[in-house]
Amino acid sequence: MYKAEITHKKDFIFSVKSGNVELAIDAKGKAGISPPDALLASIGSCLGVYIRKYAEGSGLALENFSINVEAEFIKETPMCFKVINVAVDLRNSALDERRKVALLEFIKNCPIHNTLKVNPQVEIKIS
Repeated sequence: MYKAEITHKKDFIFSVKSGNVELAIDAKGKAGISPPDALLASIGSCLGVYIRKYAEGSGLALENFSINVEAEFIKETPMCFKVINVAVDLRNSALDERRKVALLEFIKNCPIHNTLKVNPQVEIKIS
């Protein structure tokens, strides 16, 4: 099971603990990453893990690639991202078109991508 514990520190700043790792979330983006940026970072890094898994399984040298993820909130309610754009730059890796298609299909299996696709139910309880 995956777990994160979020504790309010002050104003709009929160501490997130997951396992032995701690990071700062700041809704104003001054003392840490904002919640929307954390979501985009989550999908981008998950896709990155799957690129590495594909590279290792295929014996390909896919190193030093970058992933840029962008989105804007829609103006209507409920406020949400309507489209998340992901750009993967393989930095001059010599993949033919067939391999690029296979890589794309493989990385779409990232659990964060799959979670966003199925519009999961989120249950919130207040104690």
